[in-house]
Amino acid sequence: MRVVVQRSFGAKVRVDDDIVAKFDGLGLVLLVGISTDDSTKDLEYMVDKVLHLRVFPDEEGKMNQDVLQVGGDVLSISQFTLYGDVRKGRRPNYMRAAPPDVAKPLYDAFNDGLRALCPRVHTGRFGAMMQVSFTNDGPVTILLDSERSF
Repeated sequence: MRVVVQRSFGAKVRVDDDIVAKFDGLGLVLLVGISTDDSTKDLEYMVDKVLHLRVFPDEEGKMNQDVLQVGGDVLSISQFTLYGDVRKGRRPNYMRAAPPDVAKPLYDAFNDGLRALCPRVHTGRFGAMMQVSFTNDGPVTILLDSERSF
C-alpha cells in the first residue's frame, strides 16, 4: 500500500459538477494506492502511520504534532496510478495495482480505520474521474509504503 500524505490548508474534490467532499482549515490530503499484495496488516500499519505522523507545527514551529492533535481533517482519495511502473518504456504498467473489485474493499477498510480515530475523514468517489484541489501547506509531502521500500 502506498500513500502520498500532503499537509494541507483546505481541500475539495469534484466529480463532474458536484463537490463530493471538502474541508476548510488544517488537514491531510491522502492519495491512496492499493497493490495486489496488500492485506489488512498493511491497512492497519498505514492507518497508524498516517494518523500519528507528526507533520504539523507545535507552538515553537517545530513539526511535532499529528492530525489528531491539531483537530484536522483527512481527505482520502483512491489513486491506482501510485503503482504505475515506468522503469521500461513510457507508458505506465499497472500490474501491481489491485483491480477495483479487490482494491475497493481494502480502500473502504482503510477509511473505516481512519474514522475509528478521526471523525473528520472525507473521501472522493472510488473509480471516478476526480478533480482534487487543495493548498499544500509548507509545502509538506511525505511518501509512505507499507513494504517500507522508502
